[in-house]
Amino acid sequence: MAGVLLSVHVLAAIVLVGGSAVAASLFPRYAPVAVTVPVGADDRATERSRSVALALHRVTRVYGVAAVVVPVVGIVLAAVQGRMGEVWINVAMVLTVLAGVLLALVVVPLQREALAEPDDGARLRRLGMLAGVYNLLWAVVVVLMIVRPGGRV
Repeated sequence: MAGVLLSVHVLAAIVLVGGSAVAASLFPRYAPVAVTVPVGADDRATERSRSVALALHRVTRVYGVAAVVVPVVGIVLAAVQGRMGEVWINVAMVLTVLAGVLLALVVVPLQREALAEPDDGARLRRLGMLAGVYNLLWAVVVVLMIVRPGGRV
């Protein structure tokens, strides 16, 4: 049972969390801006595509919601293994909640705003930073899952 749960947990994390992390990171590069940059002045100006940004927003949102399976299965796995009291599990759960809240309440709404009302790029710079924070939170969770400080072997 633990092997199946661990497999589902890891695969869902790779596909769903990884997918939402990549989509959130790529969104600012493709989202439209209100000011036009002359072609040649900024090579990224030719890469902007509302349709690509819309697809990335959809992936961020849908994969983010589906990624709830990762902590749910992780909690069941920790309970089955009798590890719920271990500090690294609890820290990982707190960081997971922070990442989920950041994605749901900040990143996705800002992406929606950026699509509805493009600005001079300030919102996109903020989105890039927030996607980095989201990715960093998940990177710390992954390190905790591997290193398990204070956890038993």
